[in-house]
Amino acid sequence: MAGDKYSEQSFYFSPLSSKTFSFLQDQDTLRLLMKWSMLGRFAAQSYSFDQSFCPYNSETFARCFFTDPDVVSSLRKMKPGVCVPLDKPVVSVDVEVVPCTTVSMELFDPIYSCGILRPSGHVVKCFHDVYPDYDELRQMLQDEDSEHYYAVGKEAREEFLFRLFKHLCLGGELCQYEDTIDPYISTTKQIYKDLISVQKDPETKKISVVSTVLKVCAYDESGRGYPGSAGDEQTFAYLIVDPFKRHVTLLCHFYGVGNFTL
Repeated sequence: MAGDKYSEQSFYFSPLSSKTFSFLQDQDTLRLLMKWSMLGRFAAQSYSFDQSFCPYNSETFARCFFTDPDVVSSLRKMKPGVCVPLDKPVVSVDVEVVPCTTVSMELFDPIYSCGILRPSGHVVKCFHDVYPDYDELRQMLQDEDSEHYYAVGKEAREEFLFRLFKHLCLGGELCQYEDTIDPYISTTKQIYKDLISVQKDPETKKISVVSTVLKVCAYDESGRGYPGSAGDEQTFAYLIVDPFKRHVTLLCHFYGVGNFTL
């Protein structure tokens, strides 16, 4: 969606410096991010905003976010490698509303029974021309010709929970891949719970997601400026909006070589 001259409402943002995330504090999780070459390149930063949010104005919301002076200055202050600053004014944004309805890990059940894993939870290795240490899990995630590609259905693959899982499985440039699936599943669950807001219906007791997730790219006059100019799917940025608290979290990763020390 290209940015144009807008007459809609403007949103203003303030960094929530007090907001912390357990997955960025937990030593075991940080060790896994280091092993996956994502440490120092995977970050989350929260902000408050001042207007009511509805998914239909997601593009305006994202454009205001990336042109807000407080957002721009906070991105500049993030550690090198974690974020790229917005050096030039943003002139347009691309916004994709990402389905986010899952409140359990049942989405991953087919992975345990389709032949990708051994009964022990170990990932089955497979031959690949380019990657000598390849496995059925990464093939299922990336290759539509894989016999297991649709073990997880098309709609489920679109869910933010599954996308998060895929990002962690593929990792950074020097990723050391796991032999078992458990670290990927447990880390995905921890990060997802940290980022997503839910509510319980007082009558039905049913829990539902209230967050809206937006996959975002911002462009300056030279082209794509954020999250980086590379088109690699492991360089990504999501805005996770809690419309009730009026909080938004930027989750981003910049593909490359992660930190080797905690």
